[in-house]
Amino acid sequence: MQQKMKTKRAAAKRFKVTGTGKLMRNKAYKRHILTKKSTKRKRNLRHAGLVDSTNVKAMKSILPYA
Repeated sequence: MQQKMKTKRAAAKRFKVTGTGKLMRNKAYKRHILTKKSTKRKRNLRHAGLVDSTNVKAMKSILPYA
């Protein structure tokens, strides 16, 4: 019997998989020093971004059941 692969819990908390199998991630630069950032920039940081295609293969290996 083959063992199940373990999911990296830190990655599971940070990334979500869309219905089409793409990986969603949160954007950086939204935690502090917000007063000098423009409203438009902060608004765009709210929305999730996609993981780059060059990193998807590695991400799928640490999220085997995603």
